[in-house]
Amino acid sequence: QVQLVESGGGNVQAGGSLRLSCAASGSTNLITATGWYRQASGKEREFVAAVDWSGSMAYYADFVKGRFTISRASAESTVYLQMNSLKPEDTAVYSCAARGTRYSLSNYDSSHEYAYWGQGTQVTVSS
Repeated sequence: QVQLVESGGGNVQAGGSLRLSCAASGSTNLITATGWYRQASGKEREFVAAVDWSGSMAYYADFVKGRFTISRASAESTVYLQMNSLKPEDTAVYSCAARGTRYSLSNYDSSHEYAYWGQGTQVTVSS
């Protein structure tokens, strides 16, 4: 089993930045990739970004390209989501997820591939 704990959410003005962290524990040797998803109030959950466990292969949703960066330091079991130039429409609960299945260009954003999920952290961007 893998446990995931997110932190770093909060309130920020439009144009500001936040860095989310996702600390993984347990059987981290099973992880092939981690991802971030978000769910705004009244909307469906959507993919934000993902990175393989080596930290070398990252993918992003179009609406965050150039603004968000996902990363993982090789010596840590923590994945980061640096969010810059935040907009009010980025307001959502952000959840970290991890998978043990093959991670590729064809399935990096498939939520059903992610077996482990954190509890989520609220990000609120005010205009």
